[in-house]
Amino acid sequence: MDFKNSKISNDLNSLNGYNEKRMWQLAVEMTNVGVWEFNAISNKVYFSEASKRIIGFENDPTFGDNINAWNDRVHPEDRDKYFQDFQDHIHGVKNLYVNEHRIKCKDGSYKWILDKGKITERDANGNPIRFIGTHVDISKHVESEIKLTDTLNIITKQNNQLKNFAHIVTHNLKQHAANFESLLIFYEEATSNHEKEEIITYLNTLSASLTKTIGNLTEIVSVQNNRTARIEKLYLAKEVNHILNVLNMVISENNAKITNHINPNLYVYYNPSYIESIIQNLLTNAIKYKHPDRDPEIKIESVIDDKNIQIKISDNGLGIDLVKFGDSIFGLYKTFHKNKDAEGVGLYLIKNQIETYGGKIEVESEVNVGTCFTISIPNEKRITPSEAIPS
Repeated sequence: MDFKNSKISNDLNSLNGYNEKRMWQLAVEMTNVGVWEFNAISNKVYFSEASKRIIGFENDPTFGDNINAWNDRVHPEDRDKYFQDFQDHIHGVKNLYVNEHRIKCKDGSYKWILDKGKITERDANGNPIRFIGTHVDISKHVESEIKLTDTLNIITKQNNQLKNFAHIVTHNLKQHAANFESLLIFYEEATSNHEKEEIITYLNTLSASLTKTIGNLTEIVSVQNNRTARIEKLYLAKEVNHILNVLNMVISENNAKITNHINPNLYVYYNPSYIESIIQNLLTNAIKYKHPDRDPEIKIESVIDDKNIQIKISDNGLGIDLVKFGDSIFGLYKTFHKNKDAEGVGLYLIKNQIETYGGKIEVESEVNVGTCFTISIPNEKRITPSEAIPS
């Protein structure tokens, strides 16, 4: 054997191998793709300079000495899926390990990483002993997706506001028109000046309320770019009392008893038109669907906790069969009673109005016993007993 020629050949092979490895390293570095390698036998993990550079540790030769150097920096909300995806690959559930997670950088900020890996070597018993994978910084991509999602949410919210506005016009103004019609009929049937004067007083009250409603609706329309509806500090008990005055004739006609137990110092920041629409719809429904064997009794209460302000409106009316109608109770044009005036708009309307401001509405009901609607509004402001109620 020609030892000299053999050595030269080996040196050339080694050089070629080195050059090939260096070329791949340069290619990886140019693409800013980080590479990691885990050896289960030595229980060590290797991170390329690109991986370390992504999170600000490119000048730290000790990063990776701790096997959990990367694991411990994964965002707490992402860790469960991060580890589960890795275990799924180990146990053969997934052919490739793929995970997106947030990683804490050296400066304390977070970046989004697309992490991929694969078992490349197993021992005689089939146990994985070597893994290799890549890190790709996808922060800009994720941020773009978040912005796109936010934009879609804004558009959806704007569309809901437009729908709400259209329904408020048709539904709420219809109630005012019906009240005017009833009062004019009563005026024609009145037999004394006292009765006529009393009805004129109601007409004035109703006229003022209509003017306020139209003003609120106009405000929604005029909001710049339709981004948000007007928000005001509203004292709930006072708003309820105003609505009770508007509905005075309807309440009297049906011999309804309505008690307002809301703390007079409780206020929320909300759109006044929405509050009026929500409460007025629930009260008129409670009266409209009264039980034929008893007069309507309606209670309005408030409950607060650290997260929500709740308004509960309960009645002793016909009730709703939630087993039959529970999934569609807030659907558009869904009705549950044989009432000629039922249109299936009110509950759909108020659900959208409540959800527009991050709230929710729930219902408990039993046929022939009654119904309780619970409105939950995010508790950004609390009761302040020392604060005077504006007149």
